[in-house]
Amino acid sequence: MPHNHHKGKKFETFVYNTLNSPSKKIFVILATLVALAGSIMMLPTKTVVARMLPGKSANTFNVYVTTPAGSSIKQTKAVSQCVVDQLMKEEEITDIESFYAQGAPLDYAGLVKGSALKQGERFAELVVNLTDKHERAEKSFTMVHRLRPEIKEKCENLVQGTTISFIEMPAGPPTLAAIAVEVYGLYNDEVTEVAHDVAKILKATPKLVDVDIMSETPYDRYQLIPLKDKIAKSGLSVEQVNNILYLAFKGMDVAVKNTIELNDQVGIFVSLSKESQRLAKKGLKTLEAKLSSLYLMNKKGMMVPLTEIVDIIKIQSTPTIYHKDLRTMINVVAEADMESQVYPLLEAREKMIEYFNAHGFEVKKSPGISTYMFDLTLVNKKTGREFLLRWDGEMKVTLDTFRDLGAAFIAALILIYLLLVIYYKSFAISGIVLAGSFLSIVGVIVGHWVADLVTVDTFFLTATSLIGFIALMGISSRNSLLLIDFAKSLMEEKGIEKRRAIAIASATRAKPIMLTAIAIILGSALLASDPIFGGLGVALISGTVAAVIVSLIFIPVLMDNTKAI
Repeated sequence: MPHNHHKGKKFETFVYNTLNSPSKKIFVILATLVALAGSIMMLPTKTVVARMLPGKSANTFNVYVTTPAGSSIKQTKAVSQCVVDQLMKEEEITDIESFYAQGAPLDYAGLVKGSALKQGERFAELVVNLTDKHERAEKSFTMVHRLRPEIKEKCENLVQGTTISFIEMPAGPPTLAAIAVEVYGLYNDEVTEVAHDVAKILKATPKLVDVDIMSETPYDRYQLIPLKDKIAKSGLSVEQVNNILYLAFKGMDVAVKNTIELNDQVGIFVSLSKESQRLAKKGLKTLEAKLSSLYLMNKKGMMVPLTEIVDIIKIQSTPTIYHKDLRTMINVVAEADMESQVYPLLEAREKMIEYFNAHGFEVKKSPGISTYMFDLTLVNKKTGREFLLRWDGEMKVTLDTFRDLGAAFIAALILIYLLLVIYYKSFAISGIVLAGSFLSIVGVIVGHWVADLVTVDTFFLTATSLIGFIALMGISSRNSLLLIDFAKSLMEEKGIEKRRAIAIASATRAKPIMLTAIAIILGSALLASDPIFGGLGVALISGTVAAVIVSLIFIPVLMDNTKAI
């Protein structure tokens, strides 16, 4: 028999001696429990950090430039050009496409990130193309991490209130941002105030960058109102006033020219030079000076200054009011800088609770565990008005994914347990198999910790890692089943004493268990280096190693302590 082999005999003796020594059995159980507790504690202590998906090295990334509401295209171009000048110093950047007053042509990520909403002189989007990722030493997300602070420092101050955001290609489903806080309320002005407070707290939270409020701040505008009575008395028409204003600031078609080639008429467009169109600086006096230089000729040939027939009124702009689910809402977004968004979110949330409690609000937390468990409800103590802070973006996708995978894991445990109960007609034996399967989590977490030590970038526990852990359930269960079935058959068919039967089963089945494990490890090694599925590869490799150790040492101890075998 295989257990007579020298190595097999040696391991059989080791297992048999362990089972016969109460102190050794207690040591195995305690060591296993300590390993389980220690590995799980790696998550709250941030020794191993969780994230939906790691960064993806791509051949392109985008830069969003947003100047304050009321900014001119000239100001937006100045900031964008500054960004382009800084980026073009990089050897790995091949070219940059600039889109002014609009977003870039929509891709999958742009649809979700609101690129289509970027309409107006204050917006610009830059598409940065890089050399192929396989020929480049630096990853795209590492480059973004390095360039972001430099470019923000040099370019954001050109126009006060400008936001420059770096948008990377997502490794998984795209979201509006890593962290998006939806601020709901009744009145837009009040919602805006709360949104600014939220943005202030997010900006003060380490590891959060590119914080932006997706709303417009009202700005001063000047409205030109034609005085119809004066226009009529001066022998002019309102149309003449409108035409000269168009010519002065925009330009217009004044005539047409027939073309033989096109068999059509082409408009003759007249406008002032760009230097003449622009105002030297903002302000009422500059505008009045500009208008005073414009004259209109009436029917009698007299020149009438434009300022005499036009009133200039200073008004405030009307900001766009956003709604979601028929409620007034403003988004506050932030990106996580090469970091899991979970931990900055929890830190920012605690700061928000503290801040709003100290500034006249009653803060209510969301009850129970759900997708919206991090939501905060603010009630203004003076007015009684209620505001809702709802966390969205990649954080919500992470919560949804981890919740669904957690539910799948629990469902797998229950199904395996019920099948084993039906097969063995014993709750105790089924519990042993289940305990062995669950303990592979020790290997999964420790494996991620080791992977993080040997890699340059942070190695996250991701959604794919959890998929690997769920896949391990079947492999781990199979190892335990081999031992239990073989030990039972030795006891029933050959009448071997229980402890000896368990020792023989462990030694005999060690080789096929090890060979299966080696096959899984070699197969998963290819996945371990993948940027997205690396978590799955590491989970399968380290979890399999843990499953082997648990199957051959811990499971025999549990089997010995069970009367059902």
